[in-house]
Amino acid sequence: MAGNQTAVSRFMSLLAYPFLQLLPRIVRSPAALLAVSSSFLRMASSEQHGDSYPTTLEGFGYGFNEEGKLRQLDKDTGKLTDRVFDYQVYTSLSENQAHYEALGEVITEYVYERLVEKEGLKKLYLPSDVPPEEATFIFSTSEKLTKPKKLLVLIHGSGVVRAGQWARSLIINDCLDSGTQIPYINRGRELGYEVVLLNTNDNYRTVGGKRKPIRGSRNPTEHAATVLEQYIRASDPEAVAIVAHSYGGVVTVELAQRYPEFFKEKVFAVGFTDSVHSSSLVPEPLKGIARNWVTAKDPLDTPLTITKHDIPRHSAGHIKHEMTSYSCMSALFDFVEGRYSEFSKTSPEPLSKKAKGDEL
Repeated sequence: MAGNQTAVSRFMSLLAYPFLQLLPRIVRSPAALLAVSSSFLRMASSEQHGDSYPTTLEGFGYGFNEEGKLRQLDKDTGKLTDRVFDYQVYTSLSENQAHYEALGEVITEYVYERLVEKEGLKKLYLPSDVPPEEATFIFSTSEKLTKPKKLLVLIHGSGVVRAGQWARSLIINDCLDSGTQIPYINRGRELGYEVVLLNTNDNYRTVGGKRKPIRGSRNPTEHAATVLEQYIRASDPEAVAIVAHSYGGVVTVELAQRYPEFFKEKVFAVGFTDSVHSSSLVPEPLKGIARNWVTAKDPLDTPLTITKHDIPRHSAGHIKHEMTSYSCMSALFDFVEGRYSEFSKTSPEPLSKKAKGDEL
């Protein structure tokens, strides 16, 4: 018991005001800052809880109702109630955060399973020459993509999210529709697209007791490049659209830099949702086929002013970063379909189209 108290005391000392002021100076990226903070929370909690968390939603006392909302199970009957997620399970901040993250890992597996069993997607492994447990994977509407007429590629942001997710916090606190990519998958299918879901944050496996990077997926950009080469470009698609959220925008810009001919000939539209890319790194051709829906108080799809070096920015119709993919979906697909109409009537080279107010 004394050891546990010591661990908590050490952790709480880290949260002293001077440390909170220092940490943002050391860790510039908000996502990295969150990761570092979470790491300290996990370290402080590990001595208290170990690996004793449940491995199922039911074990945590939760389930999803018919509306896709996470709700508590009645402890006696096991039936869903109207009670929402409760973060304050313990008196310790570190234990509450560790409990939340453990639940998040279970939700990741739940989404994976749902993509296959309910949405009918196929799990494709990479690299393909190692045992599945040593590989990462992506999801696709087809087990073997062969010359798809229209291909939609979904790229999530950084951090703990995995294939099929936009924001874990929304899955837990709002619903599956806002937090997962399932609405995009369904809408894409309705419009005749094959859909591929990248898994850019799944970069390591524990093999023989050692944590090792996954070949070809050691970081988000390498993962995306591997998928593009081995699955997307290899399928010889006629037309490709990309939707990328947050850091997924950085990954997409780097792909456009690395594969300029592919983007010029095949990619007809890119929809960013509150992308965090650097405007100075955006290839010129990408500016003519892309749009970035960002947090704003303005009505959905209102054009926002930008510098001439950046991608056109429009309002996502919401002020929360994690909600942008869901809130702008209708406008984003209208844009994508408009771009496809132009692309299919002209040469493969994308046409530049900018709305009034796109530039200063």
